[in-house]
Amino acid sequence: MSDTVAKLTIGDQTFEFPVLSGSVGPDVIDIRSLYAKTGMFTYDPGFTSTAATDSAITYIDGDKGELMYRGYPIEQLAEKSNYLEVCYLLLYGELPNKVQMADFTDRVTRHTMVHEQMHYFYRGFRRDAHPMAIVCGVVGAMAAFYHDSTDINDAMQREIASVRMIAKIPTIVAMAYKYSVGQPFVYPRNDLDYASNFLRMCFSVPAEDFVVNPVVARAMDLIFTLHADHEQNASTSTVRLAGSSDANPFACIAAGVACLWGPAHGGANEAALNMLKQIGTVDRIPEFIAKAKDKNSGFRLMGFGHRVYKNYDPRAKVMQQAANEVLAQLGADNLSPTLQVAKELEKIALSDQYFIDRKLYPNVDFYSGIILDAIGFPTSMFTAIFALSRTVGWIAQWKEMIGDPQKKIGRPRQLYNGSPVRDYEPISGR
Repeated sequence: MSDTVAKLTIGDQTFEFPVLSGSVGPDVIDIRSLYAKTGMFTYDPGFTSTAATDSAITYIDGDKGELMYRGYPIEQLAEKSNYLEVCYLLLYGELPNKVQMADFTDRVTRHTMVHEQMHYFYRGFRRDAHPMAIVCGVVGAMAAFYHDSTDINDAMQREIASVRMIAKIPTIVAMAYKYSVGQPFVYPRNDLDYASNFLRMCFSVPAEDFVVNPVVARAMDLIFTLHADHEQNASTSTVRLAGSSDANPFACIAAGVACLWGPAHGGANEAALNMLKQIGTVDRIPEFIAKAKDKNSGFRLMGFGHRVYKNYDPRAKVMQQAANEVLAQLGADNLSPTLQVAKELEKIALSDQYFIDRKLYPNVDFYSGIILDAIGFPTSMFTAIFALSRTVGWIAQWKEMIGDPQKKIGRPRQLYNGSPVRDYEPISGR
């Protein structure tokens, strides 16, 4: 807490509220006593000026284009670390030593299989169900299969649930993909790393061996790492709100999955790829660029700019390099028309003064969509893979909230503008 106070004058009365300082970032005005002191509360649609919690997990500076996990810049983690090490960092607050890393990796690896009866649960879905519908349902159903890790008041059960979610979500997502394409489920293997195991579960078939391309596996690991957490976004806030009621961890994560499905949130990379397919061919790009510049057209270029980052998305810089490496593996002659459009559109966006002036740089959704499409995933799987990546962030935020002595059940206020009090009129007199 700083020595500064904020003063609010209402009529002839002045009220003081303490100003709090975090380790990094802007100060905040503590208005917890606002209603008690004034009989009023704030109005902030979208909570864009409201901190609902304090957290030590992730920090974003949108103006500078910075993202840090536990104080470590995302660029350093992307270059030097891997997803499971980042999972450990997010969950426990520090990077692991060799013994801790080996133990954590082993615990995750040994939990990758799902209960065999869950296979029957998948078969209750229509064959053309969206993978996110399946993932949302299956994650929520985990509470019905793993009763020994639903007591949020037991620290050991919280730990077991956390490891189980991180370990099993790739299997759950891969099974959703296999079900959507009518292929048999592929069991996880303990001799593969996290990303390679996921790719094998998605693309191998019993009829032949499957060898994971290391460049593709590294790109997959980067996608997981760069999407692992992103502060108090819509889905993370949903997980925290659900958790504030003391719901079991699987229900909370399922709530996060449901929120992430929205096209304004996790569906952005799917929307970006659909836009590239709408453009179709390189020769049509000028037509769509003109539409994007025309305020009256109603057309938006998806995958460019970001609500939080007013500068270049730091994740996009890393993902751009990974995209180039994956596309180089394919060879320029083998690029689909969609990927050719993406490369040309990227070039224009980085050089056209209209985009530069408005800081409409390609964001992480643009590049991750390109990579996932190049690997062979249908667009319907993009958000499910995002959910896989973000699961550890949701769990870390949930665990932090459960351990917070200031935890309260979420209960936002409202500005009511409906009818004032009215007397009931019997139907015969209406």
